[in-house]
Amino acid sequence: MTRTDDTPCAWDERTQLTTFLDYVRDTARAKCQGVSEEKAHKALLPGSPLMTMSGLINHLRWVEYYWLQVVFLGEEDEGPWTDEDPDREMRIAVDFPLAQLLDEYAEQSARYRELVAAHGLDTRAQRAVRDGLHVDLRWILLHLTEETARHNGHLDILRELLDGATGA
Repeated sequence: MTRTDDTPCAWDERTQLTTFLDYVRDTARAKCQGVSEEKAHKALLPGSPLMTMSGLINHLRWVEYYWLQVVFLGEEDEGPWTDEDPDREMRIAVDFPLAQLLDEYAEQSARYRELVAAHGLDTRAQRAVRDGLHVDLRWILLHLTEETARHNGHLDILRELLDGATGA
């Protein structure tokens, strides 16, 4: 897998935001390269039994779904989570091959690139967030970049614990 560069090809705001989001997405996928199926589903942290490499990839996929389809577009929430199991996307990830989760994440990212390209950064989300505000697309892109980058740190830790591999 080739990781995109974090230096944008242009310096306008949209290009910078989308370049960084693509960069952290690609980084998450790169951190999973070469990990065995068994290791991808292994939880290593006693205090975080759902934190597996496959769980994190599935979580990232569903986080983007939630923010772009549910909040931004206002679609019905058909995510895997429930009130009784709010982290279900991480729990069920062990039932799927890591390659499938990575492919689905990549395919979804491509669709979301098109969605983002079709809307202005000032476009407000259809649904309000917890505090009643309707965030704009710019805020959502920044949030997704922050969330993905944070979980890349978790993927770094898991990968090093699993097989000693470290990366940039």
